[in-house]
Amino acid sequence: MIILGSRSPRRQELLRLIVPDFEVQPAQIDERALPILPAPEYVASLAAEKGADLAKRYPMATIITADTMVSYQHQLLGKPANRQAAFDTLHMLSGQVHEVYTGVQVLQPKQPATRAVVETKVWFWPLTAAEIEAYLDTNEYRDKAGSYGIQGYGARLVERIDGDFYNVVGLPVSTLARMLRAN
Repeated sequence: MIILGSRSPRRQELLRLIVPDFEVQPAQIDERALPILPAPEYVASLAAEKGADLAKRYPMATIITADTMVSYQHQLLGKPANRQAAFDTLHMLSGQVHEVYTGVQVLQPKQPATRAVVETKVWFWPLTAAEIEAYLDTNEYRDKAGSYGIQGYGARLVERIDGDFYNVVGLPVSTLARMLRAN
């Protein structure tokens, strides 16, 4: 049995590119209780904590956990609290480069955990207030780290990327496929 420790519909869709049959069982951890670390370490620790929680309940399953965070000038940018917070984030990222990090962990019974952190650099076009407002009108920013979804209307904000596109969506597909194949 394979378990994905995430409610994210995007992660579920991407995992289906690798594994057609899995169960979804979100981890039950308080992410706010974990210490804030630099982005690469933070996403790795979140994926590890989620995996540890699920391993207690499903000791004989293969467990896949992940966490994605946007970082700009070493500042973590999570999901926006509201439209104004999303506007402020997108305005700050306008014309700039930021990083998207995903920590991924695979736990298999009686084997050590396999972990990876994937980084993708994202360049935004310089954005006018009207362009930001038009994007926010799509409501796509809700529940998105960094206040945008590259796989949807947010693609209009992005000038280019350096790295794995699917990492920005929320699950580095090729890295995870190799991790699963190695076990």
